[in-house]
Amino acid sequence: MQLKFMKTIVEAQDNLYRVAGLCWSANNQKLAVATADRTILLFDENGERRDKFSTKAADPNAMKNSYVIRGITFSPDSSRLAVAQSDSIVYVYKLGEQWNEKKVICNKFPQGAAVTCISWLAGGLIVAGLEDGKVRSLYCKNNKSKTLYGTDSMVVTLAQNTKGTGVLSGHEDGSVVRFLLVEEPGEPTGRLLQHPVAPVALAWPQGGIVVAGCDKKICFYDLQGRAMRTFDYARDEVEREFTVAAASPNGQAVAVGSYDRLRIFSWSPRQNAWAESLCKTIPNLYTVTAVCWRKDGSRLAVGSLCGAVLAYESVLRRTIWQDKFELTFVAPSQVLLRSLHEPITTMLVESQLGLEIDDIRIMGKDSYLVGRTEDSLILCDLTRSLTSEIPWIATGRHERFYFENPTVALIFNAGELSLVEYGEHYILGSVRTEFVNPHVISVRLNERGNTRNNKKLAYLLDMKTVCVVDLMLQSTIAQISHDSKIDWLELSETGHKLLFRDRKMRLVLVDVGTGQKQTLLAKVAFVQWVPSSDVAVAQSGTNLAIWYNIDLPEHVTMQPVRGDVVDVLREDGRTEIITREAASEHVYPLDEGLVEFGTAVNDSDFGRAIFYLESLGDRPAAKAMWHNLANIALAQQNLRVAQRCFAALGNASKTFYIGEMIKIAERYEETTGPGMTCPEVRAMMALLGGDLRTAERIYIEQGDIEAALAMYTKLRRWDDAIKLAERRGYHGLLELKEAQMEFLLSTSQEEKAGEVLEERGEKDKAMTLYMKANKPVKAAKLALKTPHLLSNENLVTRVSASLIKAELFELAAELANRTGQQQTAIALYRKGGAYARAIELARYVTPDDVTSLEEEWGDWLVGKRQLDASISHYIEAGSTVKALEAAVGAKQWRKAVQIAKVVDDPEEIQKYAVELADHLCQIGDVKTAEELLVRAELYREAVQLLNKHGQWEKAFDIADRFLPGADVREMFVELAKGLEQEGKYRDAERVLLTVNEPDLAINMYKELELYDSMIRLVERYHKSLLEQTHLNLGRQLESKGRLKNAEVHFLAAGDWKAAVHMYCTAGKWEEAHRVAKQKGGQPASEQVAFMWAKSLPIEGAARLLTKMSLLDSCITYACDAGQFDFALELCKVSGRSADDVHLKIAMALEDDGKFTEAEAEFLLANKPREAIMMHTHGGDWKSALRVAEKYLPEAVHEVLLSQANSALEARNYPEYEALMIRADRPDLILEHYKEYNMVADALRIAKEYVPGAVAELQKLYARMNRGTGESTDSRYLLQKASEHARNEEFRRATECLLQINEGNADEPTVARALLRAAEICNQFLEGPEAMEMARELGPRLIDINQIGPAAQLYLAAELPQEAVDVFIRTDSWAKARRLAKEIDPQLVVYVEAQQKARLRNQGNVEQLADIDMVGALDLLAEQGQWIRCIEKAKQHSVPVLQKYMAQYAAQLIRDGDCVAALNLYLEHGVPPVAANFNIYNRIALECFALREPDAVAVWKNVRSFLLNLVQALRGSDQGEAEVIDRFEQLLVIAHYYATRAACRQAPALQSIAAKISVALLRYTDIVPCDKGYYEAGMDLRGLGRESEAFVILNHYLDVCEAIEEGSGNLVDHSDLSSTDFPSSVPIPAELHLKNELQLHEEIREWVLAVSMDQKVDQALPTDDRNMYEASLGVSDQPCLVSGYPVMGRQPVVFQRTHRLANRDAWSKLTVAARMAPQTDIPGVIDFIEKWCGPANFLSG
Repeated sequence: MQLKFMKTIVEAQDNLYRVAGLCWSANNQKLAVATADRTILLFDENGERRDKFSTKAADPNAMKNSYVIRGITFSPDSSRLAVAQSDSIVYVYKLGEQWNEKKVICNKFPQGAAVTCISWLAGGLIVAGLEDGKVRSLYCKNNKSKTLYGTDSMVVTLAQNTKGTGVLSGHEDGSVVRFLLVEEPGEPTGRLLQHPVAPVALAWPQGGIVVAGCDKKICFYDLQGRAMRTFDYARDEVEREFTVAAASPNGQAVAVGSYDRLRIFSWSPRQNAWAESLCKTIPNLYTVTAVCWRKDGSRLAVGSLCGAVLAYESVLRRTIWQDKFELTFVAPSQVLLRSLHEPITTMLVESQLGLEIDDIRIMGKDSYLVGRTEDSLILCDLTRSLTSEIPWIATGRHERFYFENPTVALIFNAGELSLVEYGEHYILGSVRTEFVNPHVISVRLNERGNTRNNKKLAYLLDMKTVCVVDLMLQSTIAQISHDSKIDWLELSETGHKLLFRDRKMRLVLVDVGTGQKQTLLAKVAFVQWVPSSDVAVAQSGTNLAIWYNIDLPEHVTMQPVRGDVVDVLREDGRTEIITREAASEHVYPLDEGLVEFGTAVNDSDFGRAIFYLESLGDRPAAKAMWHNLANIALAQQNLRVAQRCFAALGNASKTFYIGEMIKIAERYEETTGPGMTCPEVRAMMALLGGDLRTAERIYIEQGDIEAALAMYTKLRRWDDAIKLAERRGYHGLLELKEAQMEFLLSTSQEEKAGEVLEERGEKDKAMTLYMKANKPVKAAKLALKTPHLLSNENLVTRVSASLIKAELFELAAELANRTGQQQTAIALYRKGGAYARAIELARYVTPDDVTSLEEEWGDWLVGKRQLDASISHYIEAGSTVKALEAAVGAKQWRKAVQIAKVVDDPEEIQKYAVELADHLCQIGDVKTAEELLVRAELYREAVQLLNKHGQWEKAFDIADRFLPGADVREMFVELAKGLEQEGKYRDAERVLLTVNEPDLAINMYKELELYDSMIRLVERYHKSLLEQTHLNLGRQLESKGRLKNAEVHFLAAGDWKAAVHMYCTAGKWEEAHRVAKQKGGQPASEQVAFMWAKSLPIEGAARLLTKMSLLDSCITYACDAGQFDFALELCKVSGRSADDVHLKIAMALEDDGKFTEAEAEFLLANKPREAIMMHTHGGDWKSALRVAEKYLPEAVHEVLLSQANSALEARNYPEYEALMIRADRPDLILEHYKEYNMVADALRIAKEYVPGAVAELQKLYARMNRGTGESTDSRYLLQKASEHARNEEFRRATECLLQINEGNADEPTVARALLRAAEICNQFLEGPEAMEMARELGPRLIDINQIGPAAQLYLAAELPQEAVDVFIRTDSWAKARRLAKEIDPQLVVYVEAQQKARLRNQGNVEQLADIDMVGALDLLAEQGQWIRCIEKAKQHSVPVLQKYMAQYAAQLIRDGDCVAALNLYLEHGVPPVAANFNIYNRIALECFALREPDAVAVWKNVRSFLLNLVQALRGSDQGEAEVIDRFEQLLVIAHYYATRAACRQAPALQSIAAKISVALLRYTDIVPCDKGYYEAGMDLRGLGRESEAFVILNHYLDVCEAIEEGSGNLVDHSDLSSTDFPSSVPIPAELHLKNELQLHEEIREWVLAVSMDQKVDQALPTDDRNMYEASLGVSDQPCLVSGYPVMGRQPVVFQRTHRLANRDAWSKLTVAARMAPQTDIPGVIDFIEKWCGPANFLSG
């Protein structure tokens, strides 16, 4: 505990100024301080002084200082203050409600000795201790006092317990005495303990006593006075004697004061011990003379010897709850709660059990508090300051609390609901329920002033059962079952009525006492009891129902209202219904008088009810209320109230009758006892209630039979009187009977008299009286029973005439029939409508009239509106049209449909066809409705009906057959639009597809932005437009900002660049980079990274590219893209050299023809040679020489040579010679001239510049001149070509050059000649000459690998395809494609076709896949490289993968490897494609034919394979019913094979395995028949069922013979006639046991041996169906486990299918799965549940 100093309330004085007393008021609002000058100072809760007053001496004449104050104490209500004085008196001051009010002495108690201490207990008793050792009690009510007990030693201190019910007195001799106002167990009153010193510091905390004094010891004693613990401070030299002690209000802390020091001791509930928690030293305080805790324990006031008063805050810890409440833990078990919004609002929460509070939560709209301790739960109603603490076992804090009820808290935990009433420290009740919604729980606790101990709870036992519990008796008083789920309930305030509402919106009233249930209202949206009454209101639609008297629920007041009822308010004498309509509210007042009356009646406050009814006067509503009050008063035997009510109703007889009862009761009460116990009064009460039997019983119990008989005769109940007389053997019975007859005749009751005489056997007299009374019916019945009367023709005629006159024709007909007049009887029967009797009689008298009578009967019934009864009669009469009309009129739809089926006239059917069709649709028989409308030729209505029920295909078929084509399309398109507006898009799609309008469906999805569905339809119906559709959608989505969706479509269209561009445009560079990297590879990602960087500031761009390690690449790309400035900036920021950038700038400028700028950039890049080469290539020899001379002198020579060669090419020989001579290379001139046979020119140059070569040249010149004619020498041809060229005879020059070949020249010379020829053709030949020369020269250039010149040659000759072929021949596909694209885009297709053919011929799959994936896949398939083919197909698309999977699977099946084909589809999925169905079928059949030991795993895979296929078919458009049924059948077979293999693993399931083998025989038209019969026969043989095994194996041998003979005609099926095994089955090509012939022979021998055994029945046994037990009848279903027929009343049903299983088979399977989890049996169960759903429903 911590003590936090708050403030000094009173300053210390410089002298002794002892604080005589401190006291906090019980309401924590006031602090009283008694000072040394006999003054009382009053402070508020904040320590501010608000008032003061002086005390007075007991003796008015005494001096002011004649006394001192010894103690002060507040009253429990905080309004008074008691002051104990040393002048032997106690004054009680009334302080008043306001500060500064005059303080009045309201009590004074003189004593015989000086008062030393005082205490005011909680019960109002003041206890004072005196110097003479007495302890006296002071009573403020009578101003008297008395001695409680006396001792011989002065009382030095008093201390009360925490409850304020007892007091301890400490005496000077060390004794401590206990006094209790109410004795408590284990705490007797009397002397408790003897302390060594005077107990001047005494406190009574929780569970013990604290005593301290001058010995510096603080001792703790238990409640029996035994020492518990002592704290000894004798060795502490600073410590002085202890002077005062005070326990905190909750008793868990004690403050003990001494000199300059205050010690705090705390009780630890967990350690169950006291410990010193704080020792606070207060310098210069001096001796503590007074200590006082505030009543909430939050503050401690300390008074000293020098007059100082200090205030401390006592806090363990403080927290803030959600900025709404401050929680101050002033003690382990005590918390002070203060609202931050209303600081003056505080509440003390403490554990009454003294347990430490662990947790606090504020709940219920901040109106309720929940606190937890280790063993209890604290609940507080903060608005009413009520606290409850209940024992509670810790449950992990999983409780849920509900505070909707203002009087009780609901706690739900682990299925148990507990109720705690606020202010009570026990659990009111607990029930088990799972429904804790406050709307289905109602609690009523004494909610009306006149009820006590009326505590009831209504809750739901289950969703349809309400239970009402009496919480006082802890017993169930009512349990109400209902037929629908209940969603709201509430008890009336008195708990005698219960209202609840079900899910069907019906309001039901239940009388809790009787359990009677009554439905009050339907479609109820709001219902509530009116507060403080038993009036109920409910809203249904726009009407408000009000039950002012809930005991008469049929009397309901209906009132129209607007809006929805939201609340019912009752205040200030008014009751109002509040409704809300949109934003406005409406108020509807109720009749407050009726509300008040109903409440008064239910509270049995008859006086108030009569007073209200009298105020109503003659108003119409008053009569029913008087009547109701009268009945209630009679039920409660309040005769005077009942008399007043009947008088008000004007019922004089009952008023007089009750008055007589009152008189009798009063006389009885005067003599005997309570008037209502008087037998005569009781009998009269029974008579008043009409209960004659009870009255009779009362009279008989009193032995007064005469009074009982008189009662009956007085009431004219002669029969009851006679029966009583006969029963009791009354002596005057005959006289009583005569009196009865006399009375009847005198009152003209001849009929009753006749009945009496008939009972007595006097039938003639009875007949006479009947006729006299004109009662022909009784007379006729008497005549029919009496033969001698029936033979009296005159009498019968009279009776018949009377019957006919009274139109009692049936009885008259009976008389006529009995007297032999059958025709008359039939006529009378018809007249009386007794057609059944008439027809029955006519069958014997006139059979031909029966049909007409039947029709007449039908007409008669129709006239009586008994249409349903007339139907059968019309049918009997053959009047089908009338029968149809009657059936429709009677709404006997089923009969009407049956009749309509036999009516042939469409016009007659049309009258009722639509109505009948509507009914058939309601019951789900759409097919019959459609057939009926078609028969009635109502084709349009039939189409509309089918469309309404989603059968559009059938509707379209009918419309197409019977309606005009234009109307059909319009009708279905409008239907689709309607479905679209309803949001049924898939249905609208199906309709449009039905009428072959996929484009409209596509457009619909486009407008709805359902692009997935749109793409699905485009792919299905316009596959060629799929790519463009994706592109369009991508652009559309991009424009809408839906970039992610747009990306999907761009990628689906194969245009990933569009996706990248989209993201770049939107600034989403990360996404753009991602897509580019995924789809375009590294180059594309680098390009995007460059663009990304370009969008950033240059520093950010450099950081980004450096981070991505793409700086160099992007600089390169920037240069390639012409972004040279950006590249230079990147180089500058990153510190890289810009030489390469300048070089690329120069090259770009060179390409643009900007040679001057390019030269500068080359020089900046330190590339002068490139600048020289640029000028050289451009023919700017001057600039080239300039740059060379300035920046690269060594290159001058090369420039001159290049310029010379250029002049030579231009045939500018003079310039050539000059430049070569300038370059000092005349030798090159000579070589060139000699090479081209220009010897004369060579000789000229040699003479001038190379004299040493003149001789050789002269010799050469001479040899050339000696030759005669044309020569084929290469040199000669070259020279001739040169001459022709100089003479511009270019064709001849070319021809000369073409004559040079390998025969007359070496390879270099030939190459030079051909190149020179090509050069001449390119430059000088045109038209046909160029084409001719090109076709001759081109192949020769290709032969010498001069590809470029050859292509250039063809291009110059305008032969583009031949130019492209040049590159194709040399496999230069890129160049060929580029050239084709530049020349003619159509040639691109030609190039690609040539490349594909070349790669295919070469078998180059990888390169072929890059340009033609399908061709590459075909090549792999041809080569048998299926694995590579499938892997590459998977990368392409799903349809391509499916195509090659099918081809591979087909190849595997042809190779006999069905298992590999199966695994292929298991690995890559089973597409529901119709083209693959034969493959799937073959896979299944081949796997079924495998031998069991090797096929167990295969069958499991086949089972999974077929299940995937069936599920895919059901969800696809390929799923035709016939196809699904076929593969469903294969799935069943695979399931049986896998299940049988699993059952073989468990010995207990061998019988099921055998059953499966036998059941599989019904599928021998699918599985190999010899395999099936072999396995079934061997399994039966293994179980010892030899008779069945013989038949099956014998048939197996027949099948094997047929296989060997190759004909199925040898198979005899007669032995299997009692089965459902197919008789016509395909014969396998080879035996199943072809590799195990010894086993086959063994079977043959066994069959032969058994056939000779007469003990074995050689036929299959049959059951009561005359069928073999494994066979299925017409309506039988196979068991999903065993394959046998499902028998028994409760088969196992599966959720998602119609399939069933025999209960015993399923039980065996599930038990085996648990017993043998290592087998495949659990896998079988898992597969069945995956296929058919969980098996948790039973049919029955």
